Amino acid sequence: MSKYNALGLIETFGIVFVLEAADAMCKAADVELIGFENVASGYISVLVRGDVGACKSAVETGVKAVEDMGAEVYSSIVIPSPHQDIEKIISRYSLDALNA
Repeated sequence: MSKYNALGLIETFGIVFVLEAADAMCKAADVELIGFENVASGYISVLVRGDVGACKSAVETGVKAVEDMGAEVYSSIVIPSPHQDIEKIISRYSLDALNA
């Protein structure tokens, strides 16, 4: 992971809402969909990567998309310059890991 790539995350409840968030995020900015995690009891987080501005725009758009559907976003964050060890967590939840 390049130290210049930011991370953007949204956590909501249910696959329908997280798919809406992911779709909106990817359409709103030049970000890469990294993966998702079904955290517990239906809470699902989706993760994108890109430059700081793109991740901020993507997260804002994703949050709005979920809220426009009448659902609640439980948390969202943009990490501008994540520590290199964060990659250990990201790789566990990547879309590539689903195919393994």
